[in-house]
Amino acid sequence: MKKLYLVRHTTKDDEKANNYDYDIELSEDGKEKAKIMAQNFAKKNPNIDLIVASPAIRTRQTAEIFAQELNYNKTVMLNEVLYMAFLNELLETITYTYDTVDSMLLVGHNPSLTALGVTLVGFKEKFEKGAIMEIEFDCNSWIDISKNNAKLISYEKAL
Repeated sequence: MKKLYLVRHTTKDDEKANNYDYDIELSEDGKEKAKIMAQNFAKKNPNIDLIVASPAIRTRQTAEIFAQELNYNKTVMLNEVLYMAFLNELLETITYTYDTVDSMLLVGHNPSLTALGVTLVGFKEKFEKGAIMEIEFDCNSWIDISKNNAKLISYEKAL
C-alpha cells in the first residue's frame, strides 16, 4: 500500500507580483493558513516517509511549515521538475520514488496538481490553494501506481 498526500501552496504575496513568479513568497495570511492546515493534518498522525516540493519559494515555505508541524526530522527534498511541471513529469517524479517510501507528501502547483487528481482519481474540481488530497494506492511499488489502483481518501480545502 502506498499513500500520496498532495498539497498546493497557500496564498502568495500579491504585493510582490512584479517579482519573478518562482521567487514570490507566501503572504502572511498564506503562512498562517499553511500552519493551520499542517497542524490539522498532523492531528491525523500520518507517517510521512518523504516530503518533496517544488523549489519555488512559496512551495518551499509551505513544505517547511508542514515538516515542522509533522516533526519531520529529515531534509525536505526539492525537485526542480515540480515547478511548472507537466502531468507526465509529475507522474515520473512519483513513480521514480524508492519503494522503501510508503507515504509521500508532495507540495506543488496548479495546474499540474489538478491534472494529477483528474488522472488518478477522477477529481472534478480545481485543486485550491492550501488544499490537501490524500490518495491511497493498492500496490507495493510506486512504479505500479495508476487510476486502476488509486482511491481518493480525502480532499480538504484550506480554512
